[in-house]
Amino acid sequence: MKKALVVGVDHYPTAPLAGCVNDAEAIATLLEKNGDGSPNFSIKLLTSDKDQITSAVLNDAIGELFKGDADTALLFFAGHGIIDPVTNAGYLVSQDGKKGAWGISLADILGLANAAAPRIKSSVMILDSCHSGYAGEVQGIGNQSIAAIGEGVTILTACHREQTASELNGYGLFSSIVLDALSGGSADVCGRITPASVYSHVDQTLGPWEQRPIYKANVQTFVTLREVSPKVSMDVLRRLPQYFPDAAYVFPLDPSFEPDRSNFTEETKNKYPVNPTHQAVLAELQQCYRHGLVTPVGTTHMYYAAMESKACRLSALGAHYRKLAAMGRI
Repeated sequence: MKKALVVGVDHYPTAPLAGCVNDAEAIATLLEKNGDGSPNFSIKLLTSDKDQITSAVLNDAIGELFKGDADTALLFFAGHGIIDPVTNAGYLVSQDGKKGAWGISLADILGLANAAAPRIKSSVMILDSCHSGYAGEVQGIGNQSIAAIGEGVTILTACHREQTASELNGYGLFSSIVLDALSGGSADVCGRITPASVYSHVDQTLGPWEQRPIYKANVQTFVTLREVSPKVSMDVLRRLPQYFPDAAYVFPLDPSFEPDRSNFTEETKNKYPVNPTHQAVLAELQQCYRHGLVTPVGTTHMYYAAMESKACRLSALGAHYRKLAAMGRI
């Protein structure tokens, strides 16, 4: 069972925002279903255009998220964040937040997530708010930063503890990149999207002069946030050990593998008659080539590898997936 609390707050009395409700609604829509339409997370959505997100409401909803048993519990929050300079404590700000009572402290949220293990196998926090990089630290004197992330907890934030989070074109800058990642931009070859792959996607997209995302985790296995269509057919991936008996094997090719015979001489056509089995194999190897699993040997393209009777071999990534297939892991 996977459950997610998704919160977006635009309607602050004195400092309104413009993209947080859009962020929350779009994130909720993606997380609810996988790419094939199958159920994914059970969603509770709170947005300030429909709900009054007070400190009490926010505290109760987050407390409920981390109750009971679940494979994954995910918190997404888009809204204001603040660090109290007196106490050096970070907060997610509620609509009724004010000095001395900003909303819910990041330390309290972390405490709930830490205490949820092992009832909840994986707890994930994705925070698009200013100073959200504080999450995972223990409240301390001055600028002390002591990490205290419990087992199974993952934190992904929009920015460093000293930075602000930007909005762009009606969405949070960070959230817009997360949305692209969850839509498939950060999927692996099998179509799996993890918090680490989302972070990598955000990190590579944001430039060195923009807000910098933060990733913190204490996990032994990565949770899958969403699944989309595999880049390479799972059947093809499972046939990699058949094509490559070991990771170093060089698979020989010749013109009989190439379906486009328009450039064949009569001599080549006679020497290498049409072979539908070989052509089907090359089509699968080319699928692997397009996604970096297979590389041609001695030439630049699989077409020439076949036409020149050369070969192909697994890349390091291809060897990884071949091993997974041989172990029955995919």
